[in-house]
Amino acid sequence: MKKKNYIDRCAYYIMTAPGAILIFLFGYLPMFGIILAFKDFKPARGFFGSPWCGLDNFKAFFSSPDIGYLTRNTVLYNLAFIILGTVIAVVFAILMNELRSKTKVKFYQTIAMMPHFLSWVIVAYLVYAFLGNTYGIVNRSVLPALGIEPIKWYSEPKYWPYILFFVRTWKTVGYSSVIYFAAIAGINPEYYEAAIVDGANRFQLAVKVTLPLLRSIICIQLIMAMGGIFNSDLGLFYNVPMNQGALYPTTNVLTTYIYRNVTKIGYSTAAGLYSSVIGFLMVLLTNFFIRRYDPDSSLF
Repeated sequence: MKKKNYIDRCAYYIMTAPGAILIFLFGYLPMFGIILAFKDFKPARGFFGSPWCGLDNFKAFFSSPDIGYLTRNTVLYNLAFIILGTVIAVVFAILMNELRSKTKVKFYQTIAMMPHFLSWVIVAYLVYAFLGNTYGIVNRSVLPALGIEPIKWYSEPKYWPYILFFVRTWKTVGYSSVIYFAAIAGINPEYYEAAIVDGANRFQLAVKVTLPLLRSIICIQLIMAMGGIFNSDLGLFYNVPMNQGALYPTTNVLTTYIYRNVTKIGYSTAAGLYSSVIGFLMVLLTNFFIRRYDPDSSLF
């Protein structure tokens, strides 16, 4: 009987094999490289021949004067992306669900999804077309029309937290809202019919019916997002500000810092391991609190 069950499931094993192999090759096998965080890597001596240095790379990283603002920037940006980004994606999905015309839904979803397929290099030049100091649309047309002096956008760090948040939201909101829109489409219409009978309006339907039924998926997305709270999109923080040194106080995050120090193999590996461990702990902590207050919405 057991042999028959194995044969019956053989097709499923074959289907999952490519995915499992890819995860092993690109997810688990590279984890062996974390030993470089504990080595004084010498290219001439190779991976195994380089001498061990204990925690020296971690000591150098944590004693860096940049660690404070790097951690601050990384955490604050990601919290804003997670919290406000989730709110915007959910609201967008609810608005799409309110449209009665399928043609309009497809049109607006397509428009919102298109930026997701643009590379960050293209997005960076689109932003530069608007914010360029000399020929940017904002400085040449918008600000003069408002009687405002042109702004040197790529020399003023204070504007970039808002610019980066706007650009990321514009690029990701369409893709991020897909899972919420699918969840809303799967809600039993009888819930809405019952609420309408009780006199609920469209806003009350969204607040009293849709949002409570989306709670589980929102919590799961939150748990998964918290795992990357110390990992930032390199394309957003490196390409969009054009790697301008004047903007480092507000655009430099752990990911870009690691990238700029990639030639220091052991040092950058230690920094990457630090962000990964914190992300893992944040997943456990977030799941713990969600399971404590709403067990049905926790991931594990």
